[in-house]
Order: sequence, then C-alpha cells, then structure tokens
Amino acid sequence: MDWLRLPRRPPLGSEADRATFAALHTISQASPALREGLTASSAERAVKHLRTLLGTPAVALADTAGMLVWDGMGRHHAAQVTELIATTLELGDTGATTLECDRPGCRLRHAIATPLAIEDRVVGVLLAMSPGPTAGLLLATHEVALWVSGQLELANLDAERTRAMEAEVRALRAQISPHFIYNSLGAIASFVRTDPDRARDLLLEFADFTRYSFRSHGEFTTLAEELRSIERYLMLEQARFGDRLQVSLRIAPEVLPASVPFLCIQPLVENAVRHGLESVEGVGQLTITARDLGQECVVEVEDNGVGEDPDLVRRALAGDRSLDSVGLGNVDARLRNAFGDDYGLVVETAPGAGTKVIVRVPKFAPGVHP
Repeated sequence: MDWLRLPRRPPLGSEADRATFAALHTISQASPALREGLTASSAERAVKHLRTLLGTPAVALADTAGMLVWDGMGRHHAAQVTELIATTLELGDTGATTLECDRPGCRLRHAIATPLAIEDRVVGVLLAMSPGPTAGLLLATHEVALWVSGQLELANLDAERTRAMEAEVRALRAQISPHFIYNSLGAIASFVRTDPDRARDLLLEFADFTRYSFRSHGEFTTLAEELRSIERYLMLEQARFGDRLQVSLRIAPEVLPASVPFLCIQPLVENAVRHGLESVEGVGQLTITARDLGQECVVEVEDNGVGEDPDLVRRALAGDRSLDSVGLGNVDARLRNAFGDDYGLVVETAPGAGTKVIVRVPKFAPGVHP
C-alpha cells in the first residue's frame, strides 16, 4: 500500500507577524471610541488600547480644557504635566519633561506630549509616561498621535455630515411648510360650516402630518411611516382639489419595513402635485408604487401633469436652488449619502408628458436604521 505524505502545516507566523496582528487588533478596538470625537467618554474607552500600542506604564489624553483621562500607574504625576499639556496645545509641537518622584515603586521619570490635530487645529494632547527618554518611544508616540488625529478627523467629518443633513432637512421643511400649510388650512376652513365632521377629521390629519414632518429626531424612518404621512398629505390635498385629483397607491407589504432617509418620498409627491397637477387641465392622476425587488425596493411617483424640461431637472438634481422645485436635489443628495451613488433619483419627464420619479433603495444597509 502506498502512503501519501501530507505537507507540514505552515507556521502560524513570525514574531513580527504576530506583533503586527496584535497592533492591528488593538487599533480596531480603539477606533470606534475615537470616531465619536475627543470627549471624556471616548477617551476613557480608547486610552487603555493606546497604552497597549505604546507599551508604556502610563498614557493620558487631554483636550483643550485639560486632562481627560489617565491610564496606568503614577496618577500623582498629573499635576506635573499640566504645564507640558498647555505648552503643547499652544505651540502645536511635541514636548517632553522630567518627572520628579520620591514614591517607592513609581517608575515614571519622563513624559512625552504630542499634539492631536484636526486639519491645522490642535484639539488635544497624547501623553506617554515612561522610566526614561528613548528615541523609539518618541517616534511611537508621534505615530500613534497621527493615527488618533486621523480618527478624530473622521469623527469631525461624520459630525459635519450629520449637521449638513440636518440643515438639508430644515431647508426642506422650510420649502414645504408655507405653501402646504396655507392651502391645507384654507381647505379645512371651507368645510367648517358645510361639513364640520370632515373639517374635524382633516384637522386631525393635518396635526398628524405636521407632527411627523417637524419631528426633531432621526435621520431615517421606515417606508411605512413615510407613506403614512404621504397619505395624510394627499387626503388634505384631495380636500382642496376635489374630483380634480385622483390618487392610486400600489404598495407591496414586503417593502414597508425598509429604512429610508426622513422626508425622501414626501417631497416628490408634493412636487408632483404642486408642479405637475395644479396646472393640468382636467383630472390630475397621481400614482405611487412601491415594489419588492429582492434585496432592494423601488418606489415610483408618477403624475400625468404638465411635465418638465429635462435640462431643468438636471439642474435641480445638481442642487440649483434658483429653481422652484421642492427638494429634488436635496432628496437625491441624501439618498446618495445614505446608500451610495448607485441610489440617486431617476427622473423621466418631458414637457406635456407628465413626470415619473424613481427611488431605488436597499432593504438593508449597514448603519442605516430608523
């Protein structure tokens, strides 16, 4: 009988490989906290991992107001590094100082302070305390500080993105609210004497609609909530238009839990009513369809209105605020920011041919939830 000799299992890796893996693992543990910015809470969660990276008896983090956290031995030296922190913040350069100590067992005799910066602005200090100065520790502290600064810059970008999205939603509300509120209250007032029950029902729908539109929390909502708000909006518009506005909704139940940016479908519906149907002769028809496509869902808002010049639509999608369009560029930008450039708006229109706006979103996306 012939025996086959199996190849020997390859070694698990060299010492350098293992050190690299350990460093990467430590970095991955520190990163989530630092991506929240430099705060007392994030510093507390990140500092022990930074001390592991540097391999020193003690590490501290400070912001522009002073010490945030100290990890390791020798906390009694905190007062001695106060001036070093202040100098590093002022000069924006690495500094060092000698630590005097007569406590038995304390090995800290040297402190290195390196600035943490976002772009060109110093926002904090990383301190490494050790038994004595070494060139290796100086270089390591500098490199770790650069990495921490990079994480803080990403945190700052995330915060700026959130502020920009909040500003976009506020701008969208400002575009929607005056026109719609005026017309809705006028329609409700017209029923106060002739049909008070309907006036009361419409007033309740108006209250629920505005409560949703002006809520102050959450960048995302479910498609079900967005469509429920749209139904209220259309009920109020039908009170104004009467038989001149016919609405058809075809919604697949499977897509209702999908997460979408807050106020991303509603502006498209208002745009169809305001720009497509108000000027059309005869009956205006509005169709809203939500279809299940496996891993994605597609929402279409279509009207038989007056249509639009495709060049003007392209300008609106590019963010031209001079155009009287309710949020096309706003919605397109927020969809792309949430899901990527493959998920922007698609608009099919021409003068006299009506308009169809297509929204395609993934049913599930990392980090996207109501």
